[in-house]
Amino acid sequence: MPDTPSFSRRALIQTAVAAPLVGSVVAASAPLSISADGITLTAEADGTIVVRDTADRVRIPHFMIKDSVLGQQRTFGGTPTLVTVDGRPAIQVDYTMAAAAQAVKVRGIFTVSARRARLRWEVTGSTTLTPSGYMFARTLLAPSAPERYVPATRWTRDPRGGVPYEVNAGALYQETWTDTSAYFRLAKTTPGFTNASWIHAPAGADGATEAELILGAMRPAAANALGSGSPLSVDVWSEQPFGLYGQSAAMALRAQVVNGAAVQRQVRLEWWARDFDGDQVGGGTVTKTLSPGGVWDAEFTVAGAPQGIVFTEVKAVAGADEVFARTNLATLKAHTYRADGRFGIANYAWMLQPDKAAVGTLMQRIGVKWVRIAYDGAPGHSPAELDALGIKHNVQLGGVIFNGTPQQIAAWADEKAGVARASGARYFEVANELNQPWMSGQKAAEYVRDGLRPIHERLSGSGIKLMNCGLGGMDVNWTANFHQAGGWPLIDVFAFHPGRGNFTPDYAPPPSEWQLGDNGTYWNYLGSLREARRTVDAHGGGKELWLTEAYACTRPNRWWNDNHRQAAENVLLTLALAVSEGVDGLNWYQPHDSTIHHPQEADPDNPEYHFGLLNRDTSVKAALLAFATATRTLEGARFIRWLTFADPDVKGLLFDKFSILWTRKDGYLLNADHGPDQWYPHKEAWVDHWPTKTPVTLPARSANVHVVDCLGRETWVPVTGGQATLTLDGAPRFYYGLS
Repeated sequence: MPDTPSFSRRALIQTAVAAPLVGSVVAASAPLSISADGITLTAEADGTIVVRDTADRVRIPHFMIKDSVLGQQRTFGGTPTLVTVDGRPAIQVDYTMAAAAQAVKVRGIFTVSARRARLRWEVTGSTTLTPSGYMFARTLLAPSAPERYVPATRWTRDPRGGVPYEVNAGALYQETWTDTSAYFRLAKTTPGFTNASWIHAPAGADGATEAELILGAMRPAAANALGSGSPLSVDVWSEQPFGLYGQSAAMALRAQVVNGAAVQRQVRLEWWARDFDGDQVGGGTVTKTLSPGGVWDAEFTVAGAPQGIVFTEVKAVAGADEVFARTNLATLKAHTYRADGRFGIANYAWMLQPDKAAVGTLMQRIGVKWVRIAYDGAPGHSPAELDALGIKHNVQLGGVIFNGTPQQIAAWADEKAGVARASGARYFEVANELNQPWMSGQKAAEYVRDGLRPIHERLSGSGIKLMNCGLGGMDVNWTANFHQAGGWPLIDVFAFHPGRGNFTPDYAPPPSEWQLGDNGTYWNYLGSLREARRTVDAHGGGKELWLTEAYACTRPNRWWNDNHRQAAENVLLTLALAVSEGVDGLNWYQPHDSTIHHPQEADPDNPEYHFGLLNRDTSVKAALLAFATATRTLEGARFIRWLTFADPDVKGLLFDKFSILWTRKDGYLLNADHGPDQWYPHKEAWVDHWPTKTPVTLPARSANVHVVDCLGRETWVPVTGGQATLTLDGAPRFYYGLS
């Protein structure tokens, strides 16, 4: 990374922009310019602002308003003048509006400090303005890479306890040239509204839009800190994609600190690294004196285990200011997978971070053999790219037109069937979770009539297998209506999504005991899976059984959701139980914490952000290692039977080459001591949450019993007199060598 420039005091003290001092106006008879260290703004005669350092970088020509009566209206040129703002020179542009919006007045006020410009637009003259829809135009001059949207986040701690988490702290649009970078920094923006011409820039509470433009080769977090006036910031990352290294590798943790204060001060950097057992495997304290705007890059090395995860935190302290950031590092052994694996990824379209090639390699490394959605024109890897990776692919397409005209239904079915054929899909999942409200049984017959049957007619004989819309939960009422409506002969696969709350995956209440609601027992795993298996076997026809979405949500500090250690354990057991029930395919939802509409942002309260195998910053969760360990062990494995023991709380699955053992001495409920509200202080990932340890002596056929935990870490238990004494708890583990 190029050296990050040091910023002068002026780059860091930015008071609120006051109204221009009208008495100090200089009319524009020629291009007007204002400058500070490393930046010049020039206003051309039509009001276009040109941003320059050693070369012209950006042109900012127009502003767009939104009004509930006038609609969207943009500026058409403007009159620039020189003014003063807080005693400093500034450029003011009074813009010209279209004839239909003459009552609206748009004024731009632009100031500079070292390598930084503040852009402000004030809109008045209408009582029906919609400030959330404002935008400004920008044209990049000879960039070397496309613009990149980068959400800014910061780590925080809940004063009540629990695990720390990220919150949003602004948004950046990164511009890149061969010799430098620039960042448009806004408090809020919706990247889906931004396009090649306009950046979505909603107004703040005062009705004005403000943005910062920061110039310089630096990381986005540093630019955000400077743009937001943060007195101190720290960023941590690994240059290794996903922070995922090979077996026993030395792992590099990088940190960047920015002193955003107006004075020179000493900054203390404290860091630690802990493994899955909570042992500290790295750490220390270093100090450095930083000037105002000074940037400090540090790097630390952590020794990697043969396979495992390391949780890291870096904290920066200067006076009363204290900030911290976290990321994970991990090691994963090499493995050669079979070609016929049953495990895949469900929704993945937004996961192209850091790039498509790295994501493809990661999917290969963790045993992804299926992708649920792939067709030309869809986000993510194309069918041809997945073919090259050796990953099979399906399609899931919706938009069923209930009660539409024959012409509408035919047009929809022609289009979707055509996409499925062109994609080379093995399976077509016709729509998604149309069984809402859950267990109501509604629209099953309409779905068969208007969705499934038209697709079946068009793809009959194509070789593409049809799945019903993946059900949200094992909805027995919808399934019964679906069967009654003649849907069963039209599918090759029964598909559903066994959502799970704060129950271990092996919790298996029968349907008669299921309770609905956001926190109801309807959202159980093994009970739902067994009911699905029973349904498939009862209705016959040789249908396959697929879990097209499976989950382990790690929304922080919520009792309904897993903490990171629970999620890793539950991933392993989820996949193992699927194999035990003869599931033909399982797609994990989803690759990393994010949503397609708000990629890489943070939202601690929204469960949709927390289903990933990777964190928001794309570093490895413990769950990813568990997924890889499970896929490597279970692919090709033959399930024999459930094991029974004298102690009914001891549980086990017997496969042809290994066993999986655990106990339920501590029950099937996770976070069972929660209070009446949703908040619950999650334990850190390195904290064992099973209080009861149970010694079990079992016959063994070798000198040692080989034990593999959910992360793939290996230990050996000695065998004496043909028996081994194992210590079991609620965490499932693989055991090799038992008789």
